[in-house]
Parts: sequence; C-alpha cells; structure tokens
Amino acid sequence: MAEGVQFTRAEAGKRYDVLHTVCPARDVVDHVTSRWGIWVLISLRGNDLRFYELRESIQGISEKMLAQTLRALVQDGLVWREVEPATPPRVTYGLTEFGRDVGEPLTELFDRITRRLSAHSTE
Repeated sequence: MAEGVQFTRAEAGKRYDVLHTVCPARDVVDHVTSRWGIWVLISLRGNDLRFYELRESIQGISEKMLAQTLRALVQDGLVWREVEPATPPRVTYGLTEFGRDVGEPLTELFDRITRRLSAHSTE
C-alpha cells in the first residue's frame, strides 16, 4: 500500500498550476478522468475487489485496459494493490485515502446525473 508517486509540495500559499503541461497534478487528473479511471474509482468506492471482480463490475473494459488503468492509479497513489501468494496469485485492489477523497465528488456527480435523468424519464 505504500506505492505511489511522491509529489513535491507547491510553495507555501501557492497551488499547482494544472494548466501547465509539466504540473504533476495534471497527470493525476488525466488518469482519474480517463475513459476507464472514473469507472475504476467508482467501482472501488464500496469495497475492495479482486482483478476479475473489478473487470466484471465495469462492463466493456478489456483486461489490458483495466491493467493499464490500475497501474496508473496505483502509481498516482489513488488505488492500493495487494498480492497474496497463491497459485494463481490473488490480487486485490482498493481505494487509498487519497482515492476516496478524489472519488467522493465523482460519486456526487454521478448521483446528480442519475437523479436528473430519472426526473426527465418520468416527465
């Protein structure tokens, strides 16, 4: 669980400039908002999942894309990865504190969208 990118702190009183191409926060935003990153964070919000459980919970994602997305999110410190020695190895993924913090507004966003869609479908 200790895996993740080490970010240097912005100078006191300053924020990262996410509009600048070399901003480390920009890479994290790109990974979170990628086609599959959002769905991985939402799928893991309720509980930890093994690789195949995660793949089954996200319809349409290939194993290759799931592996790439998880690798990026683990590197960013949003998702932790635990390997249990077995044959075959059991790999479990879950949200770090940072991942839960980032995923919370995504959950709110999707809740708002689904409420609005539900309201439109009854009109």
